[in-house]
Amino acid sequence: MNKQQSFHVDTQRTEHANTVYLHGELDLSKVSDLRCALDTFIADTNRKLVLNLNGLQYIDSTGIGVIVSVLKARDVLKAPFEVQEIPPKIKRLFDLTGITPFLQPNESAGKSQARVY
Repeated sequence: MNKQQSFHVDTQRTEHANTVYLHGELDLSKVSDLRCALDTFIADTNRKLVLNLNGLQYIDSTGIGVIVSVLKARDVLKAPFEVQEIPPKIKRLFDLTGITPFLQPNESAGKSQARVY
């Protein structure tokens, strides 16, 4: 995989969820690609927004910032958002930055467990 193709996004829309699959390395040079892909789904409050990180190999602070901004936007809209299949090394980064608890689904409400301010 060359540097220009090191990151890409796939999406899937179902009746109940919009799922965005991330693949490769997400850094400052690719954040705009992710924002563009997510913009079409953030305001769709009729479906859960799911970010699947199974194919993600690397993320920097700007990528984490995009995830936090989506989390905040969905929280304001009172719309469900969850992050699935987080690779261990990326989960460790999320743990270190303190965002992991905000990404876990609340089974009873279908929303994030905690509000982000």
